[in-house]
Amino acid sequence: MWWVGFVVLGRWISQYDPYADLISHPIVDGVGVLLIVVGLVLIGMAILVMRHYRTTVIPRQTASALVSSGVFKYTRNPIYLGDTLVLMGFFLHWGSLLALPLVVIFVWAIERRFIIPEEVHLRDKFGTEFERYAQNTRRWI
Repeated sequence: MWWVGFVVLGRWISQYDPYADLISHPIVDGVGVLLIVVGLVLIGMAILVMRHYRTTVIPRQTASALVSSGVFKYTRNPIYLGDTLVLMGFFLHWGSLLALPLVVIFVWAIERRFIIPEEVHLRDKFGTEFERYAQNTRRWI
């Protein structure tokens, strides 16, 4: 729901953005579409890996396994990273310069509201296994 809220807010801002002409360009639009596709592929790959390990993809539910393979070798949060890429892609595709700061706010909010509490849970449940994983794999990229 957080992500949807940011998309709706960004879309609203983009409709009234007086600076849209500054980044309205076919290349910017193409980059936006590319970010959307890459983000969706990343999310899909993460979900497949988590299903393989039979653990939940739902935030706040108890993980049954610590997933550290596939896309999780490169980022501890591929779904949130994918969400962020899709969000940024929409804003670029819509040509909204004023909506772009929402990406930074989204990352901050998701980290505080979801990622940090999830990492506390994983530390409690998986102990040194999670600590090793966290030392070797960045939170974002």
